[in-house]
Amino acid sequence: MALDTYRNKRDFEATPEPEGAEAAEKPDTGAGHLFVIQKHAARRLHYDLRLEMDGVLKSWAVTRGPSLNPGDKRLAVQVEDHPLDYGTFEGTIPKGQYGGGTVMLWDKGTWTPLHDPVRGLAKGHLDFELRGEKLHGRWNLVRMDGHREGTHENWLLIKAADSDARSKNDADILEERPESVKTGRAMDDIAAGAPGKDKVGKAAAQKAVTKKAAIPKDAPQADAAATGAAPCAGAKPGPLPSFVEPELATLVRAAPTGPQWLHEVKFDGYRLLARIEAGRVVLLTRTGLDWTARFGDQISAALASLPVRAALIDGELVVETAGGTSDFSALQADLSAGRTDRFIFYVFDLLHLDGYDLRDATLEARKGALHDLVPDDAARLRFSGHFDEAGGQVLRHACRLGLEGIVSKQRDAPYRSGRGRDWVKSKCVARQEFVIGGYVPSTANRGAVGSLVLGVQENGRLVHVGRVGTGFTAATAADLFRRLQPLDVPDSPFAAALTARERKGVRYVRPDCVAEVEFRAWTADGHLRHAAFLGQREDKPAADIVREVEAPDPVSSGPSSKPVKPVSPEPAPARPARTLTHPDRSYWPDAGVTKQDLADYYAAIWPRMAPFITDRALALLRCPNGIAGPRFFQKNLWKGAGGHLVPLQDPEGEAGTPLIGLHDRDGLIDLVQAAALEIHPWGASVQAWSQPDMIVMDLDPGDGVPWSMVIEAAREIRARLERSGLASFVKTTGGKGLHVVAPLKPGADWAVVKAFTRSMAQAMVSDSPQRYVATITKSRRQGRILVDYLRNQRGATAVAPYSPRARPGAPVAMPLAWNELGPDIGPAHFTIGTIGARLAVADPWAEIRDAARPLR
Repeated sequence: MALDTYRNKRDFEATPEPEGAEAAEKPDTGAGHLFVIQKHAARRLHYDLRLEMDGVLKSWAVTRGPSLNPGDKRLAVQVEDHPLDYGTFEGTIPKGQYGGGTVMLWDKGTWTPLHDPVRGLAKGHLDFELRGEKLHGRWNLVRMDGHREGTHENWLLIKAADSDARSKNDADILEERPESVKTGRAMDDIAAGAPGKDKVGKAAAQKAVTKKAAIPKDAPQADAAATGAAPCAGAKPGPLPSFVEPELATLVRAAPTGPQWLHEVKFDGYRLLARIEAGRVVLLTRTGLDWTARFGDQISAALASLPVRAALIDGELVVETAGGTSDFSALQADLSAGRTDRFIFYVFDLLHLDGYDLRDATLEARKGALHDLVPDDAARLRFSGHFDEAGGQVLRHACRLGLEGIVSKQRDAPYRSGRGRDWVKSKCVARQEFVIGGYVPSTANRGAVGSLVLGVQENGRLVHVGRVGTGFTAATAADLFRRLQPLDVPDSPFAAALTARERKGVRYVRPDCVAEVEFRAWTADGHLRHAAFLGQREDKPAADIVREVEAPDPVSSGPSSKPVKPVSPEPAPARPARTLTHPDRSYWPDAGVTKQDLADYYAAIWPRMAPFITDRALALLRCPNGIAGPRFFQKNLWKGAGGHLVPLQDPEGEAGTPLIGLHDRDGLIDLVQAAALEIHPWGASVQAWSQPDMIVMDLDPGDGVPWSMVIEAAREIRARLERSGLASFVKTTGGKGLHVVAPLKPGADWAVVKAFTRSMAQAMVSDSPQRYVATITKSRRQGRILVDYLRNQRGATAVAPYSPRARPGAPVAMPLAWNELGPDIGPAHFTIGTIGARLAVADPWAEIRDAARPLR
């Protein structure tokens, strides 16, 4: 019987565990059935995952407990079936009995398999959803081939990369929610036999955060007097201020050099002052607005846990991309969606600490005191470190990593409110805030904006600087329309009349709203070129928005706290940008996509695409007259290529025949100018030419193969990769099939990777010869899927994520989450024209680099 093993191991006269009754055997889908996770302090601490199937609880001992990070693969040893009664057990198993130790009911709920659970259990891959009090979303149990622990099989428990997943930098759910869901007790309470409390939810389990409220600037100062030694040299006793106007950086053309400067990353988020007093946290914008409630409890709880009685900390709240760069658009999307679990607060200055005012201390001293406060393993707080190298070198590295730029600060300077020259900023691309003076409704979507009409303040007048019509998600475009429509005014708010072309279709609005925009350069007449919308700024008043121009000379002299003198309002050019010739040239005539449209698409998608095409050799499909004309592949850099394309020399390649590479978005615009409609990168970076950092398995269906069969093939490859200890990601190709991608830690050479992928393809053919082939011959592919492993050899390429395809409709190779893979999304579902809606969805490949594993 199913429970014989369970019963034979236990003496029910001695243990409080339930003996359990046999359930009637019946077909069981598992849908809506019980799951529990029990924390078990036996010979070693572990967590027991139990899923109700066929009248029992199928059980796995998860040695380190479940993780919400898809990059973590937790060993799960399958153990004997347990009775359903065990799903409510919490208590202590006596020493000397099997499994002696304390048992906590750590989580419970229902589970639903996404495929046949009986077949999945037999084949070694269970894909299911959990709906518990602590765990949610999709999970996978994958059996490890040939791995056993005694008589038990070893599996891996892996969180799927869905909206319930977390990154490695987020809080560990095991530490965040340590309590029993049954009684609210801790393990020690259960072991001591303490009575259970009423069931507690997440809010009660987490550290309480005092309800926040704005503090009036004239409120009495109630912090404790200074006690003990000053936190750093230069600190003076003083009350905790209610608010301090932050210090701001002046834009310069070139980053400064010299030992008096230190350089920090320029973050792309909301500048905030964190005021902490007796555990009470208030988050204040640069103008003193109380925005504490907007960012949820986690940031406030992290700040409240710092070892301080009273403090004022300067920092920036961000949401990070997969590459670790902050992304203002993602931050805006999370705020709009009410999502707070990805917020990170980078702290970079300390103005007050426990009765001492630090503003007259040097920056280096203030940062040293701040660094001592922030734990290295804090889930929501990060200390913003700095670099001592030459500013130009730091800026170049920042730009190559896709960052906005750097902020350079005088290391010996005090903290001074307002904009001065102790802090200067240098940028990789031009971006700033603009006043919204009007909008043009979308012609494609009712109730949405199609473009915004922008201006800046000059001598008390609003001066028109052009439009921005890209970078909107569908949700953002609708939200802007909703916000702007009530502000409609009959007359233009701009000081000078707009031309007939500039005012065509424009609805003017009261100039109260502010947008942040990225652009390539200023035109000769002072208008924006190649602008892309990043988000709406509610922390900056429209009256303060002026044209941001670079200081006339690089700042490399000693400290100065003098205000910046006004600079001529004439527009200063940004860094040289690649000018498109014939921007109206049609590249995809059937879809109405022009050269300019392609450049705008790349401007919007660059942060997501950059990690897959920078610093690696590229092959290009060029179509000078669009998809209807001649086309050719190009792997070598040609004479007359754009100045932002760089030659790359393969160490094993022919000397004097450089390959094509790029470091930044300007290089991508050069590819647009060159009519490169497809981008196909190598599977290795220039840092390790001979050691690939990804595997690409290309599923190319022959005639007569249904899409559902291609999906099943992708899932089979996923299971095989996971049994080999590798994570897997999937993307459409913009063609007929799918790519399954496994990130690697460089180590294995091309020959090893090719041999591994060839053996996988051949095993699939051997197991299912009626479904798969592994040879290119087209005559053998009728009704079958080619499992193409030849992408995984030196010099071979695969279409890049987010690359367009030179095919009708302007389709795009699009990364997917595994739970998106289904009949509703076909191989060419995504196009250049629909990218706005896609950007509204969280990046499904955000954790791909964190998930890299060595190929064993």
